[in-house]
Amino acid sequence: MTIDRPTTLLAELTHRCPLHCPYCSNPLDLIRAEGELATDDWKRVFTQAKALGVLQLGLSGGEPLVRKDLEELAAHARELGLYSTLVTSGLGLTRARAERLRDAGLEHVQISIQDADPEVAERVAGISSVKQKRAACAIVKELGFAFSINVVLHRANLDRIGEIIELAASLGADRLELANTQYYGWGLENRAALMPTRAQVERAQAIAREAIQRYRRRMQILFVLPDYFESFPKPCYGGWGKLYLVVSPDGRVLPCHGATQITTLTFDSVRDRSLEWIWQESAAFAAFRGNDWMKEPCRSCPRKTVDFGGCRCQAFALTGDAARTDPVCTLTPDRAIIDAALAEPGEPQYRYRILATEPQRV
Repeated sequence: MTIDRPTTLLAELTHRCPLHCPYCSNPLDLIRAEGELATDDWKRVFTQAKALGVLQLGLSGGEPLVRKDLEELAAHARELGLYSTLVTSGLGLTRARAERLRDAGLEHVQISIQDADPEVAERVAGISSVKQKRAACAIVKELGFAFSINVVLHRANLDRIGEIIELAASLGADRLELANTQYYGWGLENRAALMPTRAQVERAQAIAREAIQRYRRRMQILFVLPDYFESFPKPCYGGWGKLYLVVSPDGRVLPCHGATQITTLTFDSVRDRSLEWIWQESAAFAAFRGNDWMKEPCRSCPRKTVDFGGCRCQAFALTGDAARTDPVCTLTPDRAIIDAALAEPGEPQYRYRILATEPQRV
C-alpha cells in the first residue's frame, strides 16, 4: 500500500491552560509540565516534519503561550519554511509578546471565543476572560497577522450563532470556524449538558448559510454540522494516517488529537523514534490505513472510500471497538447508540478539565 506524505502537523506544546472549557479536545488524562518535550526536542520534530513533507504547523495546547520558548519555536518553523499558526485562547497575548512572535515569523493566529454573551462565555470558560480575549483580537488585527476566530458550538451558545458571527466580523476576523462539539474526551463526559436540540441545529444552519453568502467577500465562514445530527460520518482528517499528524506534549505521535483515548493502541514517541519511522512503520499509524481493517457494513459499502468508516475515536468511545463503523452512520445497527444520546435529557452541570495555569504575564 502506498503511504501518503503528511501535509499538516499539530504540535500540542502543553496541556496547561487557564481555561476550563467542558468540551476541551485534550484527553482526560492531561500531561503535566514536567512531562513536556523540551525546546530542542520540538525543534527536532519540526525539522523531521518538514523533511517528511509537512507544510503547515499548528502551535497548540492547552495554551501554547505558557511556553516561554514559543518565540524560539516559531523562529525555527520560519527557518524551515513552515506556515505556522498559533492556536490560542488569547489569554497572555500582550502586544509585546505578539510583536516578538510576529518578528520570529509567526503568520497566523487563531483565537477561541466561547460566546457573544460575555456572562455565558465566562461561565463556559470557567474564568474571567472576555476582556482579555477581545484585547488580544485587537492586537492580532493591528499587527497584521492572518486572523481566525474559532467558536465551539453547543446547547448553551447555539441560539446566539447570529450574534457570534457579527461579533467575529466586528473584531476583524478573516476566517470564522463554527465547529459543533465533538463528543469524545471531555465533550463525551459533558455530552448531556452540551448536546443541542435538532431544532437548534436546524436554525443555526440556516443562519450560518445566510451569513456565509453575506460575508463571502469579507470573512470566510465555516460551519460544521454536529456528527450526531447527520446520516453519515465525516471523513475524519481525510482518513487515518493520511495527511495529518499530531505530536502530544510528551512526544507521542498521533493520527488525530483524540487518538490517545483508543487504549487498544500504543503510540510511539519522538523521544524514541524518528517522525518518519513512526509515520511509515508504526503499528498505530498502520492500524486503520486502507480498507483491510474494515468490518461490515463498511467492508462492502461504496462509501468506504468517501468517509473511511468515520471517526475511529468515536467508534471506540461509543462501542469499545475502534474497528467498528462509526455509530453516526445510519447503515450500522450501532446507530441506536446515537439516537439514544439524542434523546437524553439535558443536564445543567459540566465536569471541567482540571489541569490549569494562570495566564502568563509578559
